[in-house]
Amino acid sequence: MATHSLPASLPAQPPAEAYRIVIRASGRRLRPYVLGWAGFRAPAGRLPPSRMLPLNAATLIIDFTGMSAIVTGPRSAATLPARTPWRHGVAVGLTPAGMSALTGTSMREVAGATVHLADLLGARAAELTGRLAAPANWAARFSLLEQLLTAWLRPDAVPNGVIMQAWLRLQEPDGRLTIGALADELGVSRRYLELGFRRSVGLSPKTVARIARFQRAVDLLRRPSATLGQAVACGYADQSHLTREIRAMAGMTPKRLFAFVQDADPLTG
Repeated sequence: MATHSLPASLPAQPPAEAYRIVIRASGRRLRPYVLGWAGFRAPAGRLPPSRMLPLNAATLIIDFTGMSAIVTGPRSAATLPARTPWRHGVAVGLTPAGMSALTGTSMREVAGATVHLADLLGARAAELTGRLAAPANWAARFSLLEQLLTAWLRPDAVPNGVIMQAWLRLQEPDGRLTIGALADELGVSRRYLELGFRRSVGLSPKTVARIARFQRAVDLLRRPSATLGQAVACGYADQSHLTREIRAMAGMTPKRLFAFVQDADPLTG
């Protein structure tokens, strides 16, 4: 199963120094609920506003420098928040099943929005931030995250419903599955998928498929050896299609997006 693009944002203009990030997938037990973790550290000094990229997942963002932990919902276009509060912390990608199982809230309720984690988890939000700030390295933080989130899963969590299966299927790398073909594959009507996605995710299955294609392109463009031609193979008809979609969804050209996602150093501690 592919992970979604993490971290969830880019600076709106290039910083003087590179951002540093480390990305890891979650363990097998949590994988239906948690896509992965991204540790991040911003450069020192004043930061430009962030461009929040389109995402299919909810993202839990915990900052160790005093900002309140938040959850951002799935969104189909880039947004530019008024300020950038995140400097050093971790982002956690939640599937629709994970959003429900860990917070008791449907992903639909946070689609296109940002909410304080404390409003969803109560005192556990502060506990999570405090405990994650303590370890000396990212391996220890990610291990602690795995333990805590596994323990906090709701006992009635059911990750394998038809809508969850459909959402996961749309994240896979083939990239050209039509919604009609997906409905046939799962033995339901297209209307069933449409209504189920609206209720569970807050986006239509067609929009989820479009964002998933964009996320695959972003993940590919992180590789130093990547080319725009390779990005086309993520599910786009041709390079013109790739250019139109990236302009519409990220507000920049593919070449500029490539430059931004390359502007990060590995973060090890």
